[in-house]
Amino acid sequence: MYNLHYYPGNASFAPHAIIREVGAEVELTLVDRPNNGHKSPAYLKLNPAGRIPTFVDGDLVLFEAAAICLHLCDKHPDVRLVPAVGTDARAHFYKWLMYLTNSIQPDVLIYHYTGRYTTDEAGIGGMKAGAEARINAWFDIVESHMGPGPYLLGETYSAIDIYLTMLCRWGRTLGKKPATRTKIGALTERVLARPAIRKTIEIEGIEGPFLG
Repeated sequence: MYNLHYYPGNASFAPHAIIREVGAEVELTLVDRPNNGHKSPAYLKLNPAGRIPTFVDGDLVLFEAAAICLHLCDKHPDVRLVPAVGTDARAHFYKWLMYLTNSIQPDVLIYHYTGRYTTDEAGIGGMKAGAEARINAWFDIVESHMGPGPYLLGETYSAIDIYLTMLCRWGRTLGKKPATRTKIGALTERVLARPAIRKTIEIEGIEGPFLG
């Protein structure tokens, strides 16, 4: 049985949703994030970065949500949430996953936690505005390069669609919500309609419109 250390709506959402998609047994451990449970000595022994999620599979302990997602997809190839190794589709999967984690996600964190990235309080407003502008530009690139869809890799649903939907949730407080874009919006509607995704939202107790 897997063990996932999670907090509702955090980066643990994508691994949790994939676990539901593949139908694996999982023990969920709620991290006391409001009281810095992810910085406790016990948690840091598992995840020295002190971030959420942490995933335990027997003797294997993983952190970084994208790595956990890939591991789960590879462990359950029959569910086909990732294209076959060596294919063009797999290469595009890697491309989009790295784009989401390396381009969009850092700016989303700067937008929400601006004070962590500067010692100059007077510059926080400008940094936040700059991050929002970059986030919008990143999502515009996704929108313009999706093709006919309905998913990011075309006709095939994959873990990358779950990850994108999670990031769209994180952008729900932006002036221009990511999911208001035509193709991205249609994709997220399809993802959120899936039973496994609805179950994940229910179990995590996420209330209200998922995308704001």
